Amino acid sequence: MLPISEKTIRASFVNASRRETSDLTLPADFATLDWDALDFLGWRDPKSPRRASVVVPTLEGDLIGVLLRQAEASPRSRAQCSWCQDVRLPNDVVFYSAKRSGPAGRNGNTVGTLVCQDFQCSANVRKTPPLAYEGFDVDAARLRRIEDLQLRAAGFATDL
Repeated sequence: MLPISEKTIRASFVNASRRETSDLTLPADFATLDWDALDFLGWRDPKSPRRASVVVPTLEGDLIGVLLRQAEASPRSRAQCSWCQDVRLPNDVVFYSAKRSGPAGRNGNTVGTLVCQDFQCSANVRKTPPLAYEGFDVDAARLRRIEDLQLRAAGFATDL
């Protein structure tokens, strides 16, 4: 992911009001982020524990920012993240919902997804996968997982 400014982040949100974007708290480590290791920027709001935000680059290179709200209830069984689809997750997965943009969102329509609680997806897909069989190309599998994460995250963001 290419580095982005605070102004660009605030302007990218498609399902938030001007007030919500101006009240947005950026990640505490924003100035020191390793942009090369990120496929999207996701963070939880420290002021509101159930609120989170993601900024996802689309396949065309545009940025889509989405305000998310974590569901009150947790999944009954161990869930798999819809974005990184890592089966050996070191973290929890939660259900996030986002109101749709435009008139649909004003009518109360939402979309939801299961995502790593603190948006560790970029780190999860960069881990070396286990050797599946003799001759398995581990590097190609890792690159494929990164590409798949980018596609799934962009698909969610553009569906708003």
